[in-house]
Amino acid sequence: MTQQASKLVIVTEKLLLKKIAKIIDEAGATGYTVVDAGGKGSRNVRSSGQPTVSDTYSNIKFEVLTPNRDMAVKISDQVAAQFFDDYSGIAYLCDVIEVLHAHKF
Repeated sequence: MTQQASKLVIVTEKLLLKKIAKIIDEAGATGYTVVDAGGKGSRNVRSSGQPTVSDTYSNIKFEVLTPNRDMAVKISDQVAAQFFDDYSGIAYLCDVIEVLHAHKF
């Protein structure tokens, strides 16, 4: 069984993890994946937090599969409005052609 979906990717500061996870949960998404992230952007180079004394200032990447584009945009808009003026971050959408084993989605 397969299903189409949208994938929302949010890259931002790790200290926002719990707040963004709450937005995702409240929007009705069934789950998300979070991984450490690093790179370079408009606010300079950020490490993945390894090794540092504290990883509070490292970056993370959320990947959220949503059943439709509207849910992904709603989450993205809320995250951007609440955090992206004061914290580094970017969000983007990817079309997912098929979610395999969609009975878990």
